[in-house]
Amino acid sequence: MLARARSVALIGVDAVPVEVEVDVAQGLPAFTVVGLPDQAVSEARERVRAAIRNAQLPFPAARITVNLAPADLRKEGPLYDLPIALGVLAAQGLVPARALDGVLVAGELALDGSLRPIAGAVNLALLASTLSLPALLPSGNAHEAALIDGVTVYGAATLLDAVRHLSGQAPLEATEALVPEHDPGAFLDLADLKGQAAARRALEVALAGGHNLLLVGSPGSGKTMLARRAPGLLPPLSRPEALEVTRIHSAAGVLAARGGLNLGAPYRAPHHTVSDAGLIGGGSVSTHAICDARKLIETDANYLRLEARMVA
Repeated sequence: MLARARSVALIGVDAVPVEVEVDVAQGLPAFTVVGLPDQAVSEARERVRAAIRNAQLPFPAARITVNLAPADLRKEGPLYDLPIALGVLAAQGLVPARALDGVLVAGELALDGSLRPIAGAVNLALLASTLSLPALLPSGNAHEAALIDGVTVYGAATLLDAVRHLSGQAPLEATEALVPEHDPGAFLDLADLKGQAAARRALEVALAGGHNLLLVGSPGSGKTMLARRAPGLLPPLSRPEALEVTRIHSAAGVLAARGGLNLGAPYRAPHHTVSDAGLIGGGSVSTHAICDARKLIETDANYLRLEARMVA
């Protein structure tokens, strides 16, 4: 029997739809995952098998084939554990196929059947809002995903909770967003500094006017100390700005502990020796962008040198 579940793939900070097709057929017991999965997705076979059995649900002794479509898109991470497990159960008639087709699903399974948070829940909720679908996620991601307006988010603590929700036996309640108030005390205070009146004045003027600022000085003079206190002088982010910052943190997997909007201006402190890939990320797309930018810079520089010779 064939079953389908809807999930996502993260391409940077953007979520694109992925269809998880599960076919349970007669034959020698086997579990195959195709559709350009990475190692974490391939290992989902063992997590799904153990989670289903430990949840006291039947696991078929049959030939199971899982296809992640589109097949030419790289699938990464453990977020496909839950849709694969639900697809296996739907193929056995334990989960209604119509209910599974009408929800966007993602989540990592523990061996005991509990669900662990994933990265990119905000990005997934943005896609769910675009598709006008509810989202079924681990309970650790529910408040995070509920930050997106126009999407209903259900948080499940275990695989069994997700099965009972989709089957109508014990529907889950929609999760409400947690939007914390802006707390100025959460940032470092410029009042902690003693001296450096000129640098402090320059920092205040630059931030008030939205200007760039270059701090130059000997090691230990307080440049980094000043820079770290810059976010505390900036006003809270608007909601669109906060969502943009939050989706980046969500895709990086560093938002699950807080589960709220990032209302303060982000602060990053890369070392001056950082490489291009370390600053903006690796991968073929980033590398090509760096190479193209360098070619443009070198071309402009050569043009300027040639023009200078002609003037001379």
